Amino acid sequence: MARVKPKRHNIRVDMTAMTDVSFLLLTFFILTAQFAKPDVETITTPSSISEKLLPDASLMTILSTPDGKFYFTPVENGSERMQLLDNMGEKYGMKFTDPEKAAFSQVQAIGVPMNQLKGFLNLSDEDRKAYKSPTGIPMDSTNKQLIDWVQQSLAVNPDYKLAIKGDTQTKYPKVKALFEGLRDIDFLKFWLITSQETAQE
Repeated sequence: MARVKPKRHNIRVDMTAMTDVSFLLLTFFILTAQFAKPDVETITTPSSISEKLLPDASLMTILSTPDGKFYFTPVENGSERMQLLDNMGEKYGMKFTDPEKAAFSQVQAIGVPMNQLKGFLNLSDEDRKAYKSPTGIPMDSTNKQLIDWVQQSLAVNPDYKLAIKGDTQTKYPKVKALFEGLRDIDFLKFWLITSQETAQE
C-alpha cells in the first residue's frame, strides 16, 4: 500500500497571509497614530484621579507656564488656522503675507502679543520651534488678547473645544483672569489637563 505524504504547503500559505495582515495592520496604526507633541515650555500639571480622555479633533489648547505666561495652540486644520489668522488680523488691523500664513499653519503654539506676531512668523523654522516667549500672550483686565484668540477661533468653527494645561506653580490671579475672560464670552465648558494620580501605599 502506497504511503501518502501530507501536504504542507497550505500551512505556509496561511502563515504568509497572517503575516501580510499583521503587517498591514501595523502599517495602518503607524500611519494613523497621532503622537503627542512636546510642550513649548516645561509644565508640571496637577494630579487627579480623572480618567476622561481629551477629544482628538477640533481641540485648541491654552498653556500656562509657572511664571504666568500664556501660549495658545490653534486646532491642527491648516486652512482653518489661516482663516483664524485672517480674523485676528482684521481685529487688530494687520495684514499677513502668504509665507506668514504658511508658517502659521505649521506653528506649534503662539506665545507673543499681536504686535510681535509677524516677527515671530518670519523666524526660520528652527528658531520658531526653539523660541521661548519672554512675555506670552497678554491676558489681564486691560488686555485680553488670549481671549481674542479663543473667540476668533470659535468664529471659524463654533464646535471647537478647549483644553487648559496649567502648571502647579501658576499664580491664582493669572488663572482667575483667564477663567473670567472665558466667562465674558460665554465659553464655560473646557477641559483641564492633569496628570494621573498614583495610588499611595
